[in-house]
Amino acid sequence: MRAFAELLDRLVLTPQRNAKIKLMADYFRSAPDPNRGYALASLSGTLTLNTVKPQLLKQLVLERMDEVLFQYSYDYVGDLAETISLVWEPDTQTTNEASDLSPGAIVHRLQSASRADVHGVVRSLLDQLDGSSRFAFLKLITGGMRIGVSARLVKQALADMGGVDVVEIETLWHGLQPPYLDLFQWLDGKSEKPALSMPAVFHSVMLATPLTETDVAALNPRHFAAEWKWDGIRVQFANLAGTRRLYSRSGDDISGAFPDILEAATFEGIIDGELLVGGTMRTNRATRSFSDLQQRLNRKMVTRKMLEEYPAFIRGYDLLFSGEQDIRAENFIDRREKLADLINAAPPDRFDLSPLVPFDTWEELDALRRAPPDPVIEGIMLKRLDSPYTAGRTKGPWFKWKRDPYNIDAVLMYAQRGHGKRSSYYSDFTFGVWTEKDGADALVPVGKAYFGFTDAELEVLDRYVRENTIERFGPVRSLRAEPDHGFVVEVAFEGINFSTRHKSGVAMRFPRIARLRQDKLPGEADRLETLLAMIAPADEA
Repeated sequence: MRAFAELLDRLVLTPQRNAKIKLMADYFRSAPDPNRGYALASLSGTLTLNTVKPQLLKQLVLERMDEVLFQYSYDYVGDLAETISLVWEPDTQTTNEASDLSPGAIVHRLQSASRADVHGVVRSLLDQLDGSSRFAFLKLITGGMRIGVSARLVKQALADMGGVDVVEIETLWHGLQPPYLDLFQWLDGKSEKPALSMPAVFHSVMLATPLTETDVAALNPRHFAAEWKWDGIRVQFANLAGTRRLYSRSGDDISGAFPDILEAATFEGIIDGELLVGGTMRTNRATRSFSDLQQRLNRKMVTRKMLEEYPAFIRGYDLLFSGEQDIRAENFIDRREKLADLINAAPPDRFDLSPLVPFDTWEELDALRRAPPDPVIEGIMLKRLDSPYTAGRTKGPWFKWKRDPYNIDAVLMYAQRGHGKRSSYYSDFTFGVWTEKDGADALVPVGKAYFGFTDAELEVLDRYVRENTIERFGPVRSLRAEPDHGFVVEVAFEGINFSTRHKSGVAMRFPRIARLRQDKLPGEADRLETLLAMIAPADEA
């Protein structure tokens, strides 16, 4: 456990992407099986220990600590695993013989324990481990890493370790299970590449690069097809040999949240598209906003009522496999013709085809980009007519030309500590704008943001929170926000829609803090009517 604990400590303190990858690759080379496999599963979020819940951990720590003191500690630290690892007082009667328990041994003990015994097993392990190993143990069993490492980064570390392309790792990923013994044997050069029994695996998606003015000047519009860029989430749907899977663009299996799509497929193959809710073009019903799609995301199961209120469908972009035939090497036009035939035969309420946007000049396309015909469109996709479907982000074949972001000036209203390396800073902010309420101007919350600012700006924001907190609601701080005293930030966002879920009646898409406006008084910030006016033109279009 100490080697895994050291890895986590160093990952937390290492901001550079390549340095994180090297740390993980070195660990995977040196750690034995099955320890490295369970560490990999924990880092990538594929390790599931259903018997260990956060509530159990809180119960254990409250057996030895005053509840109020623990809440104050948790509030200050901001991370449950880190808090418990710091405040835990080991039982001096407990032996320390197993103080260097390995990840493999720990997982085995927990998987072997009955539900009635797991409470005592976790308590015993917390007593046996030192502070750093205790933190690693808690991260291992809860899966809530928050150390600046994504599943994609972990896969890249595996690729670097074995000297293979990360695409090979991603193709294998969903056909393997912890502790990944076959995977590591292959990466160590001791066996052949694992053979997958499940054909409906994820294939790395083809990505686009942002279109620049230089690109526009150099490219010939006759070489490209244009499609609308829809405001959902990019997905890959696979249906081969009786196995059906729906994957996010990063390769996460989200099938459980969308049984309506899985059950409806009448074709075999793998398609690339946009996951949306509402009605398809083939049913002449409106496609709904991203805020509606969010009702279905990040769920393991969905209710019948949710399936009825938020019907999901896929708007097809591309075809990777036609049946079992890999057609990624064919050109875009040929793939699209086969995709159109496939979708035309599929249920019209679950699948439709992303339409092409006719244009002759870049100026004509730019005008369409700035005023799209549907509020659920966030820009234009450009695809070379002769482009094959290749994994990754190679500049040239595909471009994205997004609408210019919306910008408003808003006032900070609430703040909360971040997680991981930001756990000691107030870095999650709720902001608001002015509206009339009971005959007077008042702030109404319109969004939350936790990125967009630099480390130096974070220091400024954190200092303001500490010096201007007027109320506390658990971990949340209410900030002084008056017309002549408060903190104004410029917020950029990709889109805005009406929402019945939010008090303000609006929901923003991808809000982020673009600038700190310390030169402005809060009374100069924008009004709710300004945001509502941003929606109206799209609805009228």
